[in-house]
Amino acid sequence: MLVPIPEIGVNGAAWGSVACHAVAFSIAITALRKTIKLDLTFSKFVIKPMIAVTIMGICSYFSYVTLSGIIAGKLATIIAIAIAIIIYALAIVALKVFSEEEIKMMPAGNKIHKVLKKLKIY
Repeated sequence: MLVPIPEIGVNGAAWGSVACHAVAFSIAITALRKTIKLDLTFSKFVIKPMIAVTIMGICSYFSYVTLSGIIAGKLATIIAIAIAIIIYALAIVALKVFSEEEIKMMPAGNKIHKVLKKLKIY
């Protein structure tokens, strides 16, 4: 519906997709809260991940800008994406988004938990 509007154009498809997913997410969360009494804290599920995404975005942008002047653009993009993944994982751990029990439920969670205990993060 937004694509034919000249001021919005093809960006309307992206905005429509975001709106669609936001509505679906809202319905799913509302149903979960009613059905299983899901207790979601705004800080844990919104604020901390947004901080992690911001840190990741800034680091990946600057790593790409730095690398694109040194190496080919495609390789700089791949390296910047790898750096972004590592930075995001570190930020999630540093912000303690997951509890100890949630970490243990992950694949290889017990090993990850032991490493985090040794590093005195959890």
